[in-house]
Amino acid sequence: METIINSQIPEFSVQAFHNGNFKTVTNEDLKGKWAIFFFYPADFTFVCPTELVDMAEKYDQFQAMGVEIYSISTDSHFVHKAWHDASESIRKIKYPMLADPTGFLSRAFGVMIEEEGMAYRGTFLVNPEGKIKVAEIHDNGIGRDASELMRKVEAAQFVASHPNEVCPAKWKKGEATLKPSIDLVGKI
Repeated sequence: METIINSQIPEFSVQAFHNGNFKTVTNEDLKGKWAIFFFYPADFTFVCPTELVDMAEKYDQFQAMGVEIYSISTDSHFVHKAWHDASESIRKIKYPMLADPTGFLSRAFGVMIEEEGMAYRGTFLVNPEGKIKVAEIHDNGIGRDASELMRKVEAAQFVASHPNEVCPAKWKKGEATLKPSIDLVGKI
């Protein structure tokens, strides 16, 4: 199995539902920005709205960090709108909801469940150069936590701006980091 870490995101052009409108989102829209691709199985389901609302509640914080969120399922942009219109919870979402009815993005990120025509819960952090820096895939019965994802984004952004430092386990913004060197070997 080949790793997706540090691979370039593919060229793509998909429809999205965003702030009451349909729009096209492409890989060009991501250039120079941090982005989270947040795959989920399907609209009108059970765990999915809990995750999408958790992300919606932290959206302003992600935006303040220079990060755009893109939720993605194999539903169409029309279904995203219908879900938004039908659900008080989903109406809280301010980030773009990408439609992937052909499964192109789901396959490109390695989360497509072919026999079901839907995606696993995949979370991918893409840096401003279009490279994947965090990749996490859950089975569909296991929900994700936006706070933990935010911590990972902070760590990835810190490492990107401090190339000679790394973030240890449970690192939080403002805490001590490590500077890998021969002097640290066997002392941690």
